Amino acid sequence: MFEDIKPHLVELRKRLGISVAAIFVMFVLAFIFHQGILEWITEPLNDALAEVAKVSEKAANGMITTHQVGGAFFVAIKVSFFAGLLAALPIVLYQLWLFVAPGLYDTEKKMVIPFVAGGSFMFFTGVLFAYYIVTPFGFQFLITFGSFLYTPLINIEDYVGFFTKIMFGFGIAFELPVFAYFLALLGMVNDQNMKDFFKYAVIIIFVVAALLTPPDVLTQLLMAGPLVLLYGLSILIVRSVNPAKSDEED
Repeated sequence: MFEDIKPHLVELRKRLGISVAAIFVMFVLAFIFHQGILEWITEPLNDALAEVAKVSEKAANGMITTHQVGGAFFVAIKVSFFAGLLAALPIVLYQLWLFVAPGLYDTEKKMVIPFVAGGSFMFFTGVLFAYYIVTPFGFQFLITFGSFLYTPLINIEDYVGFFTKIMFGFGIAFELPVFAYFLALLGMVNDQNMKDFFKYAVIIIFVVAALLTPPDVLTQLLMAGPLVLLYGLSILIVRSVNPAKSDEED
């Protein structure tokens, strides 16, 4: 049995090795420019602090702090890894495709460019949607709440971890149409399957939104709403690729 799966393990190790190497190279490049990347990441938070300062004199002293001796260094590492992973995403998706390609038909192997380009585009779309739409509302609400009683001193380590979780959560969530397309292409799902699962998908979407977003209803809806729409779009995509057969066709 081991001899049967050994070639697959060797191939998997090769693809993982190339993916890790690509992420490492991008990480090194990102670390060189980590200050600019960190400024981009903290911009929504700084905007929220500035907005709160307009309505509260105590919040005017709000600032971003660190509670660790090497906090700035470790934040630079986290930020660089985040940027490196995003930059290496097309390469990682390409390696994933090369790993599964031997089990596909020749016509399916030609879908490598749509898979890599579509997967990267949708992931970046999710990240940008979270950055420009979700985080401004979420951070402003959370910081404004109680700002008349407390001075907001935001821990940069906690913020970066929270920020990256939201970005990756939205990025992965926006991959739904891409994965639905290729599952339909492989004949694993059809539009009827997607429709039957819809009521459960809505529950899962709202649970995931509650886990990945700040604890306020507005931000959760800003994640759950687009995901429900993406699920509906996925049904249409699957129907065009692998529609369910009627009883007469069966």
